[in-house]
Amino acid sequence: MAYQKVSADQRAPGHSQYLDNDDLQATALDLEWDMEKELEEPGFDQFQLDNAEIQNLENPETTDLNLDSIQPATSPKGRFQRLQEESDYVTRYTRSAPKSNPCNFCRLLKILCTAIVLFISGILIGYYAHKKCPSSATSSATLDLQLYQEILETIQAEDIKKSFRNLVQLYKSEDDTEISKKIKTHWTALGLEDVQFVNYSVLLNLPGPGASSVTLSSSGQCLRPSGRPCSEEARTRSGQDLLDSYAAYSAKGTLEAGVIDVSYGNADDLKRIQKMKNTTNQIALLKLGKWPLLYKLSLLEKAGFGGVLLYVDPCDLPKTANLSYDAFMVSLNPGGDPSTPGYPSVDGSFRQNRANLTSLLVQPVSASLVAKLISSPNSRTKTGVCSPLELPDNDERIVNMQVQTVTKFKTITNVIGYLKGLTSPDRYIIVGSQHLTAPSSDGQEWASSTAVITAFIRALMLRVKKGWRPDRTIVFCSWGGTAFGNIGSYEWGEDFKKVLQRNAVAYVSLHSPIRGNSSLHSMASPSLRQLVIEKSHFNCSRKAKCQESNVSSVQIPGDADYFINHLGVPTVEFTYEDVKTLEGPSFLSEALFPKRTAKIEEMDPFFNLHETITKLTGEVILQIANEPVLPFNALDVALEVQNSLKGDQPNTQLLALASRLRESTELFQSDEMRPANDPKERIPIRVRMLNDILQDMEKNFLVQQVPPGFYRNILYHLDEKTSQFAILLGARERCKLLASNETLQEALSEVLNSINSAQVYFKAGLDVFESVLVGKN
Repeated sequence: MAYQKVSADQRAPGHSQYLDNDDLQATALDLEWDMEKELEEPGFDQFQLDNAEIQNLENPETTDLNLDSIQPATSPKGRFQRLQEESDYVTRYTRSAPKSNPCNFCRLLKILCTAIVLFISGILIGYYAHKKCPSSATSSATLDLQLYQEILETIQAEDIKKSFRNLVQLYKSEDDTEISKKIKTHWTALGLEDVQFVNYSVLLNLPGPGASSVTLSSSGQCLRPSGRPCSEEARTRSGQDLLDSYAAYSAKGTLEAGVIDVSYGNADDLKRIQKMKNTTNQIALLKLGKWPLLYKLSLLEKAGFGGVLLYVDPCDLPKTANLSYDAFMVSLNPGGDPSTPGYPSVDGSFRQNRANLTSLLVQPVSASLVAKLISSPNSRTKTGVCSPLELPDNDERIVNMQVQTVTKFKTITNVIGYLKGLTSPDRYIIVGSQHLTAPSSDGQEWASSTAVITAFIRALMLRVKKGWRPDRTIVFCSWGGTAFGNIGSYEWGEDFKKVLQRNAVAYVSLHSPIRGNSSLHSMASPSLRQLVIEKSHFNCSRKAKCQESNVSSVQIPGDADYFINHLGVPTVEFTYEDVKTLEGPSFLSEALFPKRTAKIEEMDPFFNLHETITKLTGEVILQIANEPVLPFNALDVALEVQNSLKGDQPNTQLLALASRLRESTELFQSDEMRPANDPKERIPIRVRMLNDILQDMEKNFLVQQVPPGFYRNILYHLDEKTSQFAILLGARERCKLLASNETLQEALSEVLNSINSAQVYFKAGLDVFESVLVGKN
C-alpha cells in the first residue's frame, strides 16, 4: 500500500489552491474510506498511528496529510468489526466538522446512518444466503476433519471381531471361490458400487501327491520337513497338513549329496565356502533373512549348488515364538502368473512352459530338523542365551532330499468394488487386502486383512447413503493368489496397466495388519511420509501410552509389489509388529507359517488393534481422496535421495545431481504448492497440473535391471537398518564374487539416470507453471 504526502506546494497543476471546509471534510472521509479498503487486503488487516500522525490530524490547517507511516498491526478483523470494537475509532481517525457550518454535521450524520443501514442489510443478506446456499468448498475440502471423524467414529472393534470370526469359518474351502462369493455379497450389501469378480486362469505350483522328505544317510532316518519321523507324522496328521511345507515353483526330484552350511548365503559366506569346498551339485543349508530369498538363491545357483534346505534360525525369532516344529511355505515367484511374464493371463494369451523358476531343489524345513541334522539338541542354553544353529565346516553330512510338486492351471479370483469420485472420478486410490489361496493357510492372516477393509467400507457407505462422496474414486480390492507370488494383483495390474499408469494416485495396503501387538509400524513412500507421521501422532495423542512414530520406506511383503515397482504409485501400510521381530533380521516374513486361529485373538483379544489400524488407514485414505491438492511432499523425495547417497563411498557426481534435485523440489514446494494452503490460489487448471506432477513423480525412480528379489523402485530400502540405495548394496555384494566392477558401474548409472530424470521432471513442471502464468498475464 502506498500513500503520498499532499501539501499546498505539491498540488498538481490546474488544481484549486483553496479548499473550503466542506471539501476538506469530504476529502478526509474519502481518504479514510479508501484507507480502510486498502487495509482489508491481506497483510493490512490492522494498523495504528503513532503520536506524530495523530497530532497532524488534529491540526489540519498547519500540517500536511501524511499517510506514509501507517503500519500493519495485530488484529485480523474486518472494517466493521473493528469499528464496533474500538469506541474511540471515529474520534481518533476523523476530523471534527467546523462549528460554523451545521450542514456538514447533517451530511456526516446521513453518511453514518446510510453506512449502518447498509451494514445491517449486508449481514442479513449474507446470513440467509449462506444458510440457503452453503459454500461449494464444503463438499470435500472445508469439512475435512469433522467429516473424517464422523465417518471413523462408526468403526467399532466388536464389528471387526464378528467379521473376522465369520471369515475364519470359510478357511476349509478347497479354493477361494466360496470365499470370493462371500466377500462380494457382503460388500454389495453394504452399498459398494459395481462389485465384480475379475478372474484369471494362472499356473500354480502345488504340493505333490506325497509329502517331501529328507533322509539322513548315516542313520537312514526319514524325516518330514517338520522334523518328525515320516512314519509318526503319517499316523498323527491328515493328508492336507502334510502339505504345509514346500517351495512353490521349485525344481522337483531327488538329490543325494553333502550338506554345506552357507549361513545366510551372502557374498562373504559363499566366498569363504568356495575357498574350502567344492560346491558343485551340493546341498546348501541356508538361513532365511537379511537378504531377499530370490537374491540368495541366484547366488547359490551360480555357485553350482544343486539343492537347498531352507530354515529359520530360532535365534532370529522372539523368545515367545515357538516355531521349532512348524514347517512353512515360500514362493520363488517374483510376481504374477509365471506362464505369462509381463502380460496378463487373459483368454488367448500365449502360455510359456515354466513349471519351475529355478534349477535348485528347494525344501523349507523346521529348526528341529536342522538340529537333528547337525546333532544339536537345543539352540537355547540354560541361561537363556540363544546359540545359532551351525554345522561345522569340517563335519560331513550326507542327506537324500526329495521334492514333490505339481503344476496345474487354476482360476484365481479378485473381488473389485468401486466408490466413484465426485469431482475427479478418473483418479483412483486403490485399497488392497487378500483372501485365502495358500494350501498351508488356515484363515488367520487373510481373515484379519479382509475384516479390516470391510469395516472401513461399512463406515464409508453409511456416510455415502447420506449424500456425501469423496472427490476421487476409491477402488477396494481383495486379491487372490497372494501366497504364490501376488498373482491376483499382478494380473489385474497388467490387465489394466495403461489405465492405472494414468489414473492411479496411491495404493493403501492391508496385507497383514496384525503381526504382533507391541509396536505400531508404518511403511510409506517418501512423498507420503509427512502425512503418515501426522496421522500417527494424532492417533498417539488420543491414547494414554504412546511410542515414537516408526515410519520407513522399506520393502514389504504382499500385493503392494506391483504398484510400487511397475507403476511407481506412492504407497502406505500400517501394521502392528513385535519389537523383537523388528530388531531381528529382515525378510523373515517371506516364510508363511500356518498360524492357528487362536493366535490373532491372543495378540488382539478385544480387536482394539484392528480398530486402530482401520481408523488410521481410513483417515489416510480419506485425506488422499478428498484434498484438493494431493498431500504428497516433493521435497521429502529429494531428501530421501540425498540420505540414500550417504555412506563410505560417496559419488561426487551423484551428490551434485542430488543437490540440484533438492533445489528444484524446494522451489517447487515453495512456489507451486501454495494452492495446498490457500484456497484463493486453487485455479482448477493449476490444481490439476500440480496434482499430475505430484502423482507421477515417483515413476522417475523405477529402474530396469535389479538383482532378483530387489525392488525396482530405488526409493525403498532393503530394511530399516540400511539407508543406502538397495541396488548399490546388491551391486557391491556381487562385486565380491566377480573379478570386475561392471555390475557396480551399471547400478551407479541406473541411480544417476533416475535422479537426473526426477530433476528434469520438476524443472519442466516449474517451466510449465511459469508459461501458464505468463500466458494469463
